[in-house]
Amino acid sequence: MVPRLSSIGRQAARQASAALDLPAVSVEFRDTPYDYEHALAEAGIGPGDGLMVMSSGLFVPDREKLSKLALHLRLPLLSGRDWPEAGALMSFGVDINAMARLAARYVDKILKGAKPADLPVEQPTRFELIVNLKTAQALGLTIPPAILARADEVIE
Repeated sequence: MVPRLSSIGRQAARQASAALDLPAVSVEFRDTPYDYEHALAEAGIGPGDGLMVMSSGLFVPDREKLSKLALHLRLPLLSGRDWPEAGALMSFGVDINAMARLAARYVDKILKGAKPADLPVEQPTRFELIVNLKTAQALGLTIPPAILARADEVIE
């Protein structure tokens, strides 16, 4: 399957960038193998810009490749939970383990006879921030101490 940004996610990203008065460019990858370098160049993304990778929750098999390219192009990269370990600058998102525990509680209730339609819809309440200091240093960025203090994990 091809990772794609949902129209809802794309709209939310556009609204957030407009509220911050930041230009945003959307690049969608449809055909494998992905030619990230060509696509980013074609979109006019380069040094001085940032890169945020959003997918529809699908595993992106070459996160190491894109993380290395972002570092090579001097693009701070923000993405999903496993990306900072692959070289991205940081990730901020839902705590997957907390969501799995919530899902397990729902499965337990359903197996005990609860009707799914009677269960409340719950929003995530726990989010994780992971910062890769090695990448920050390679990009010449200083992460403020307040952000490091709030990070759930810091990769040094």
